[in-house]
Amino acid sequence: MDALLQLAKENNLYIVEDACQSIGAEYTFADGSKAKSGCIGNIGCTSFFPSKNLGCYGDGGAIFTNDDELAAKMRAIANHGMVVRYHHDMIGVNSRLDSIQAAVLDVKLRHLDEYIAARQAAAAYYNNAFASCDKLITPVTSDFTTHVFHQYTLKLVGVDRNGLQEYLKEKGIPAMIYYPVPLHLQKAYQDPRYKKGDFPVAEKLMDCVLSLPMHTELDEEQLAYITSSVLEFVNK
Repeated sequence: MDALLQLAKENNLYIVEDACQSIGAEYTFADGSKAKSGCIGNIGCTSFFPSKNLGCYGDGGAIFTNDDELAAKMRAIANHGMVVRYHHDMIGVNSRLDSIQAAVLDVKLRHLDEYIAARQAAAAYYNNAFASCDKLITPVTSDFTTHVFHQYTLKLVGVDRNGLQEYLKEKGIPAMIYYPVPLHLQKAYQDPRYKKGDFPVAEKLMDCVLSLPMHTELDEEQLAYITSSVLEFVNK
């Protein structure tokens, strides 16, 4: 983010952060100061979809900014473009969070740090279990940011990914392949300038990644069962 902020400053650009899977993560700048994910750029966005780290019971989301003028405009746009009731100063949308969802989030937000700690503990268990297996590459972490593990995604080396997924399914373990098709191969984004092979890293990843169960209620018995099952298949 240090480099992106500098690039934006030099070119008079705005930064909109997609923080929909990283709420609660913390970034440490080069000067030692810290900021939460979604609160670094001009606008941050998060999702409250039930599967997210902070989820409601239906659907919803939020946007963040430290710019008061921008905040006032975004509030108006989200509320039919109104500042004064029934006076529409701009074209807006109806993007207000439902009161029931807000009530759920008001309670769950107080426990966000606990939820993050539980996910980090589960990830640490996975990391330790897979540390000596060179066929399993665990998620990247760094010393300048925390990881809140919305997902725990392995990169497989020389492993039958689909075979492993089916093996885990037979053992009652829901391992998922998220985002199996990269953007340039999606029908909605077909463009004659881009073809299969133009983005080899994305295409390689779509064939070798697998996400293991990750949520706040995983206990040691479940984690031991999941990791031993993965290693049974990989090492057979």
